[in-house]
Amino acid sequence: MPMRTDMSTDLPSQRVEQPATLATTIYARLKADILTTRLEPGRKLQSRFLMEQYNVGQTPLREALNRLTTEEFVVGMEQRGFYVKEVSKEELQELTKTRCWVEGLALRESMQNATQTWEEALLVAHHRLDRTPRSLKPDTFEDNPDWEKVHRAFHATLIGLCGSRPLLGFCEQLADRLYRYRMMSIAKAYPARKVGAEHSDILQAVLARDSEQAVHLLQQHYQRTADVIYSDLDGLLA
Repeated sequence: MPMRTDMSTDLPSQRVEQPATLATTIYARLKADILTTRLEPGRKLQSRFLMEQYNVGQTPLREALNRLTTEEFVVGMEQRGFYVKEVSKEELQELTKTRCWVEGLALRESMQNATQTWEEALLVAHHRLDRTPRSLKPDTFEDNPDWEKVHRAFHATLIGLCGSRPLLGFCEQLADRLYRYRMMSIAKAYPARKVGAEHSDILQAVLARDSEQAVHLLQQHYQRTADVIYSDLDGLLA
């Protein structure tokens, strides 16, 4: 497979960074390129290419790759180096099921701890999401990176009062791992989904303090996304 060199991440700062800081920077850039599939599933992460592409030395690069390995975005193979982790229907199902479980719990807890300030923040987050177009073009899909930022902010606000930072951290990891699947299938999913209406329905159930309905709608929202991706994976994995 030919190497792609159209990585969209910014060039590193001209100032000299300390090794730990540099490793963190490279980790963030590599992770972004994996999540957006610029570094596609199954790709061999050749050290020389990465060192040139990201303008980094071998030590911080290896630290970044090891960290991505622990987060299951990268696979390290003895004597063969590092590869971007493959995608599969089985993993998609497992991640979706787990996200439905843990975010359902987090949303229930968040609603139990609801405050006026939280509800106001949720309304603001939804307003920003509703006002941000999913596609940069009206006729054909062109990903709007600003939409994903406000989308993640809305979902993070929903569960933000659950009272458990470890749980929130796990939810964020699951969202990241599923984002890669979403990006692989978004062009197909975009015209088929009415995600704006789904987000509004979730919001209304939360504001009505109907936790059963809110959790049901949130889990249904995630499962619908997975169903579209699942049906598309045969072609993507061919």
